[in-house]
Amino acid sequence: MNSPLRVLLVDDEPLARGILREMLAGQEGIAIAGECADGLSAVKAVQELQPDLLLLDVRMPKLDGFEVLELIGTGIPVIFVTAFDSYAMRAFEVHAVDYLLKPFTQERLDTAIGRARQRLSADRTVTGADLAAAGRGPAAYAERIVARDGVRVHIIPLEKLDYVEAQEDYIALHTEGKTILKQQTMASIEAAVDPKRFVRIHRGFIVNIERIARVEPFTANSRVVVLHDGRQLPVSRTGYGRLEEVLGQ
Repeated sequence: MNSPLRVLLVDDEPLARGILREMLAGQEGIAIAGECADGLSAVKAVQELQPDLLLLDVRMPKLDGFEVLELIGTGIPVIFVTAFDSYAMRAFEVHAVDYLLKPFTQERLDTAIGRARQRLSADRTVTGADLAAAGRGPAAYAERIVARDGVRVHIIPLEKLDYVEAQEDYIALHTEGKTILKQQTMASIEAAVDPKRFVRIHRGFIVNIERIARVEPFTANSRVVVLHDGRQLPVSRTGYGRLEEVLGQ
Protein backbone atom coordinates (compact mmCIF):
# COMPACT_ATOMS: atom_id res chain seq x y z
CA MET A 1 0.00 0.00 0.00
CA ASN A 2 1.35 3.42 -0.95
CA SER A 3 2.18 5.91 1.78
CA PRO A 4 -0.32 8.77 2.21
CA LEU A 5 0.39 12.17 0.70
CA ARG A 6 1.47 14.32 3.67
CA VAL A 7 0.09 17.85 3.29
CA LEU A 8 1.11 21.00 5.17
CA LEU A 9 -1.60 23.69 5.41
CA VAL A 10 -0.30 27.29 5.50
CA ASP A 11 -2.84 30.10 5.88
CA ASP A 12 -3.11 32.95 8.38
CA GLU A 13 -6.89 32.52 8.65
CA PRO A 14 -7.99 29.73 11.05
CA LEU A 15 -11.33 29.42 9.24
CA ALA A 16 -9.59 28.84 5.92
CA ARG A 17 -7.38 26.15 7.44
CA GLY A 18 -10.44 24.53 8.99
CA ILE A 19 -12.25 24.39 5.65
CA LEU A 20 -9.23 22.81 3.98
CA ARG A 21 -8.91 20.31 6.81
CA GLU A 22 -12.53 19.24 6.40
CA MET A 23 -12.25 18.99 2.61
CA LEU A 24 -9.15 16.81 2.89
CA ALA A 25 -10.45 14.68 5.76
CA GLY A 26 -12.45 12.35 3.55
CA GLN A 27 -9.71 11.96 0.98
CA GLU A 28 -8.14 8.53 0.71
CA GLY A 29 -4.35 8.64 0.71
CA ILE A 30 -4.14 12.14 2.29
CA ALA A 31 -2.69 12.94 5.71
CA ILE A 32 -2.42 16.40 7.31
CA ALA A 33 1.23 16.76 8.30
CA GLY A 34 0.67 20.07 10.10
CA GLU A 35 -0.73 23.59 10.00
CA CYS A 36 0.92 27.03 10.05
CA ALA A 37 -0.49 30.53 10.43
CA ASP A 38 2.44 32.50 8.98
CA GLY A 39 5.34 32.17 6.60
CA LEU A 40 8.11 31.91 9.18
CA SER A 41 6.37 28.99 10.87
CA ALA A 42 5.93 27.36 7.48
CA VAL A 43 9.66 27.48 6.71
CA LYS A 44 10.43 25.82 10.05
CA ALA A 45 7.65 23.24 9.64
CA VAL A 46 8.85 22.20 6.19
CA GLN A 47 12.31 21.51 7.60
CA GLU A 48 10.95 19.58 10.58
CA LEU A 49 8.00 17.71 9.05
CA GLN A 50 9.23 17.12 5.48
CA PRO A 51 5.72 17.23 3.92
CA ASP A 52 5.01 16.01 0.39
CA LEU A 53 2.80 18.96 -0.57
CA LEU A 54 2.10 22.54 0.56
CA LEU A 55 -1.29 24.22 0.39
CA LEU A 56 -0.02 27.76 0.70
CA ASP A 57 -1.61 31.19 1.01
CA VAL A 58 0.08 34.11 -0.78
CA ARG A 59 -0.53 37.08 1.52
CA MET A 60 0.52 36.31 5.08
CA PRO A 61 2.29 38.00 8.00
CA LYS A 62 6.10 37.92 8.34
CA LEU A 63 6.78 36.15 5.02
CA ASP A 64 4.51 35.92 2.01
CA GLY A 65 4.00 32.71 0.04
CA PHE A 66 6.65 33.49 -2.57
CA GLU A 67 9.25 34.25 0.10
CA VAL A 68 8.43 30.94 1.78
CA LEU A 69 9.14 29.15 -1.50
CA GLU A 70 12.37 31.03 -2.00
CA LEU A 71 13.62 29.83 1.39
CA ILE A 72 12.47 26.21 1.28
CA GLY A 73 13.56 25.51 -2.29
CA THR A 74 11.65 23.75 -5.02
CA GLY A 75 11.59 20.13 -3.99
CA ILE A 76 8.03 20.26 -2.65
CA PRO A 77 5.02 20.79 -4.94
CA VAL A 78 2.87 23.77 -3.99
CA ILE A 79 -0.78 24.61 -4.50
CA PHE A 80 -1.57 28.25 -3.83
CA VAL A 81 -4.84 28.76 -1.95
CA THR A 82 -5.76 32.44 -1.81
CA ALA A 83 -8.49 35.04 -2.09
CA PHE A 84 -6.38 37.13 -4.50
CA ASP A 85 -6.11 36.36 -8.21
CA SER A 86 -3.37 38.86 -9.10
CA TYR A 87 -0.51 36.38 -8.60
CA ALA A 88 -1.97 33.46 -10.56
CA MET A 89 -0.12 33.76 -13.86
CA ARG A 90 3.20 34.47 -12.15
CA ALA A 91 2.75 31.48 -9.86
CA PHE A 92 2.17 29.13 -12.79
CA GLU A 93 5.17 30.50 -14.65
CA VAL A 94 7.61 29.41 -11.98
CA HIS A 95 6.37 26.71 -9.68
CA ALA A 96 2.78 26.24 -8.63
CA VAL A 97 1.02 22.97 -9.32
CA ASP A 98 -2.31 24.81 -9.19
CA TYR A 99 -3.90 28.02 -7.98
CA LEU A 100 -7.13 27.75 -6.02
CA LEU A 101 -9.08 30.97 -5.74
CA LYS A 102 -11.29 31.06 -2.66
CA PRO A 103 -14.03 29.91 -2.48
CA PHE A 104 -13.50 26.70 -4.44
CA THR A 105 -15.31 23.38 -4.73
CA GLN A 106 -14.32 19.92 -3.56
CA GLU A 107 -13.97 18.89 -7.19
CA ARG A 108 -11.57 21.74 -7.87
CA LEU A 109 -9.43 20.77 -4.88
CA ASP A 110 -9.42 17.13 -5.99
CA THR A 111 -8.15 18.19 -9.41
CA ALA A 112 -5.32 20.17 -7.82
CA ILE A 113 -4.32 17.25 -5.60
CA GLY A 114 -4.23 15.01 -8.68
CA ARG A 115 -1.90 17.44 -10.41
CA ALA A 116 0.33 17.47 -7.32
CA ARG A 117 0.65 13.69 -7.44
CA GLN A 118 1.74 13.94 -11.08
CA ARG A 119 4.30 16.64 -10.20
CA LEU A 120 5.82 14.43 -7.52
CA SER A 121 6.79 11.92 -10.18
CA ALA A 122 8.33 14.61 -12.41
CA ASP A 123 11.57 16.54 -12.07
CA ARG A 124 11.35 20.29 -12.41
CA THR A 125 13.98 22.69 -11.12
CA VAL A 126 13.19 26.32 -10.35
CA THR A 127 15.61 28.70 -8.68
CA GLY A 128 14.89 30.77 -5.62
CA ALA A 129 15.58 33.87 -7.68
CA ASP A 130 12.86 32.84 -10.13
CA LEU A 131 10.39 32.49 -7.28
CA ALA A 132 11.29 35.85 -5.79
CA ALA A 133 10.92 37.52 -9.19
CA ALA A 134 7.49 35.96 -9.60
CA GLY A 135 6.43 37.36 -6.27
CA ARG A 136 7.46 40.86 -7.30
CA GLY A 137 5.98 40.72 -10.75
CA PRO A 138 7.21 42.45 -13.90
CA ALA A 139 8.84 45.88 -13.63
CA ALA A 140 8.87 45.72 -9.82
CA TYR A 141 11.90 45.75 -7.54
CA ALA A 142 12.43 43.99 -4.24
CA GLU A 143 11.84 45.92 -1.03
CA ARG A 144 13.49 43.29 1.16
CA ILE A 145 15.69 40.23 0.89
CA VAL A 146 15.08 36.98 2.75
CA ALA A 147 17.86 34.54 3.63
CA ARG A 148 18.02 31.41 5.73
CA ASP A 149 20.85 30.47 8.07
CA GLY A 150 20.04 27.00 9.37
CA VAL A 151 16.77 27.37 11.25
CA ARG A 152 17.07 31.18 11.39
CA VAL A 153 15.41 33.38 8.79
CA HIS A 154 16.76 36.86 8.11
CA ILE A 155 14.47 39.51 6.62
CA ILE A 156 16.56 42.45 5.40
CA PRO A 157 14.78 45.64 4.31
CA LEU A 158 16.62 47.11 1.35
CA GLU A 159 17.11 50.45 3.07
CA LYS A 160 19.23 48.65 5.70
CA LEU A 161 21.45 46.88 3.18
CA ASP A 162 24.90 48.51 2.90
CA TYR A 163 26.34 46.46 0.05
CA VAL A 164 26.42 43.02 -1.54
CA GLU A 165 29.67 41.13 -2.07
CA ALA A 166 30.29 38.10 -4.29
CA GLN A 167 31.48 35.02 -2.36
CA GLU A 168 32.00 32.15 -4.83
CA ASP A 169 28.58 30.42 -5.06
CA TYR A 170 27.08 32.80 -2.50
CA ILE A 171 26.48 36.48 -1.97
CA ALA A 172 27.40 38.22 1.28
CA LEU A 173 24.75 40.71 2.43
CA HIS A 174 26.34 43.41 4.58
CA THR A 175 23.77 45.05 6.84
CA GLU A 176 23.93 46.86 10.18
CA GLY A 177 27.38 45.52 11.00
CA LYS A 178 26.48 41.91 10.14
CA THR A 179 27.29 39.70 7.17
CA ILE A 180 24.67 37.20 6.03
CA LEU A 181 25.42 34.63 3.34
CA LYS A 182 22.84 33.58 0.77
CA GLN A 183 23.12 31.15 -2.13
CA GLN A 184 22.27 33.46 -5.01
CA THR A 185 24.11 34.96 -7.97
CA MET A 186 25.21 38.57 -8.24
CA ALA A 187 23.33 38.83 -11.55
CA SER A 188 20.02 37.82 -9.96
CA ILE A 189 20.37 40.17 -6.98
CA GLU A 190 21.37 42.99 -9.34
CA ALA A 191 18.19 42.37 -11.35
CA ALA A 192 16.09 42.34 -8.17
CA VAL A 193 17.11 45.73 -6.73
CA ASP A 194 16.29 49.22 -7.97
CA PRO A 195 19.24 50.44 -10.10
CA LYS A 196 18.58 53.99 -8.92
CA ARG A 197 19.30 52.87 -5.34
CA PHE A 198 21.89 50.12 -5.83
CA VAL A 199 24.77 50.21 -8.30
CA ARG A 200 27.08 47.39 -9.34
CA ILE A 201 30.38 49.19 -9.01
CA HIS A 202 32.54 46.12 -9.61
CA ARG A 203 32.15 42.51 -10.68
CA GLY A 204 32.11 41.56 -7.00
CA PHE A 205 30.24 44.48 -5.39
CA ILE A 206 26.81 46.14 -5.46
CA VAL A 207 26.51 49.18 -3.20
CA ASN A 208 23.65 51.16 -1.70
CA ILE A 209 24.30 54.69 -2.99
CA GLU A 210 22.96 56.13 0.28
CA ARG A 211 26.00 54.62 2.03
CA ILE A 212 28.54 56.32 -0.25
CA ALA A 213 30.47 59.18 1.35
CA ARG A 214 32.82 59.81 -1.59
CA VAL A 215 34.68 58.29 -4.51
CA GLU A 216 38.49 58.53 -4.40
CA PRO A 217 41.38 57.64 -6.71
CA PHE A 218 43.14 54.46 -5.62
CA THR A 219 45.82 54.13 -8.28
CA ALA A 220 46.47 56.02 -11.47
CA ASN A 221 43.79 53.99 -13.23
CA SER A 222 41.41 52.88 -10.48
CA ARG A 223 39.06 54.26 -7.84
CA VAL A 224 37.45 53.20 -4.57
CA VAL A 225 34.11 54.01 -3.01
CA VAL A 226 34.43 55.15 0.61
CA LEU A 227 31.36 54.43 2.72
CA HIS A 228 30.20 56.59 5.61
CA ASP A 229 31.63 54.06 8.06
CA GLY A 230 35.05 54.19 6.38
CA ARG A 231 34.93 50.88 4.51
CA GLN A 232 36.36 50.98 1.00
CA LEU A 233 35.05 49.07 -2.02
CA PRO A 234 36.79 48.78 -5.39
CA VAL A 235 35.28 50.47 -8.43
CA SER A 236 35.83 49.14 -11.93
CA ARG A 237 35.89 51.36 -15.00
CA THR A 238 32.42 50.14 -16.01
CA GLY A 239 31.20 50.53 -12.44
CA TYR A 240 32.42 54.11 -12.31
CA GLY A 241 30.43 54.85 -15.45
CA ARG A 242 27.32 53.47 -13.76
CA LEU A 243 27.99 55.57 -10.66
CA GLU A 244 28.40 58.74 -12.72
CA GLU A 245 25.11 58.07 -14.43
CA VAL A 246 23.18 57.44 -11.19
CA LEU A 247 24.79 60.20 -9.16
CA GLY A 248 24.59 62.70 -11.99
CA GLN A 249 28.26 63.60 -11.83
